[in-house]
Amino acid sequence: MPLKVLDATVSSFDGVFEKFRSEAAGNKANLILFLADKDAATSLSWCPDCVRAEPVIYKKLEGSSDDIALLRAYVGDRPTWRNPQHPWRVDPRFKLTGVPTLILWENDTVKGRLEDHESHIERKIEALVADK
Repeated sequence: MPLKVLDATVSSFDGVFEKFRSEAAGNKANLILFLADKDAATSLSWCPDCVRAEPVIYKKLEGSSDDIALLRAYVGDRPTWRNPQHPWRVDPRFKLTGVPTLILWENDTVKGRLEDHESHIERKIEALVADK
């Protein structure tokens, strides 16, 4: 299957990210999707933009014949994410401002990104992946 998915939380991210990075050279594209956690009571994301973008992103990536790695990084619940000192808000590699954020990771750095307001737009997802 061309799409390889890894999942991480804030606490497990470093180990999962190392695996993602170690396998990056074998893929046409390596993407990191920062998402809101699912609400335990409803099984739905607390973030309406994530609910809108996730199916579109998965459809575009699963439809590709290229080897693509997707690291889904869950930011936590709403109060955790709203903290200005959230680890991925202050991490100089990612500098997150919203979720979902889809990042193209290449040569150990951010090569491109789609922010929360545009991460559901099919042509922008295609352009980001084709940027490689």
